[in-house]
Amino acid sequence: MFFPIGDDNRDRKIKPLVNYLLVIINVLVFIFLQDFGTNQKFNYTYSSVPAEILTGKDIVTSPKTYEDTNTGENFTVPGLQKTPFSVYITLFTSMFMHGGIAHILGNMIFLLIFGDNIENKIGHFRYLIFYLLCGVIASYGQAFTTLFFDKANLLTPSLGASGAISGVLGAYLLLYPTRHVKVIVLYFLTEVPAIIAIGIWFLFQVVSGLGYLGGNLQEGGVAYGAHVSGFIAGFILIIFFKLGRKG
Repeated sequence: MFFPIGDDNRDRKIKPLVNYLLVIINVLVFIFLQDFGTNQKFNYTYSSVPAEILTGKDIVTSPKTYEDTNTGENFTVPGLQKTPFSVYITLFTSMFMHGGIAHILGNMIFLLIFGDNIENKIGHFRYLIFYLLCGVIASYGQAFTTLFFDKANLLTPSLGASGAISGVLGAYLLLYPTRHVKVIVLYFLTEVPAIIAIGIWFLFQVVSGLGYLGGNLQEGGVAYGAHVSGFIAGFILIIFFKLGRKG
């Protein structure tokens, strides 16, 4: 077990209003629109589907029934739903959706820990654009890795703020590599430099993603292509977003 729970914010000069707003929107969508992740029709309407993003065409599929190997009970998974407006709207809607409580809780903790520092560095408006852009690039990254390495899952929808947050982590690593981050290691609380805390996370994404090349890049519900793409995007983009900013 290796999980960050805080960092050094003593140099923060502005309130991270945009970061707080992003967290609030994610939580509200999860509770009221996704019904705590159980509204499958909504999920299959507004999630990002690689095949749709790559072709620009809306795809509707029939529901499928599966048997639970443990209980023997049948359950039905809805097919892809018709997307209102353009399918490209899902590049944005999907980054405010989550599959379950553990999914949103983990993402929001990471966003609260690392996002405020980036907003403090580049300002409110730039941070919002940076966050959204990283999320969009992450979705495209997932779509292309699926196309090249996992074509069987081109119709598998992706959702979550992980891609955009990965961009935040990439920016944080470039800007604050030596900043101390509080982490839980096994059952102990300690502090490590950001290059260690985030580096371990990124290494896990790369190794896990490579482990699925030629297989299922979304096994276990984790879109590693989006994580790696978002991280690299954030690492590079922050160089341009901080231009003209003091400090």
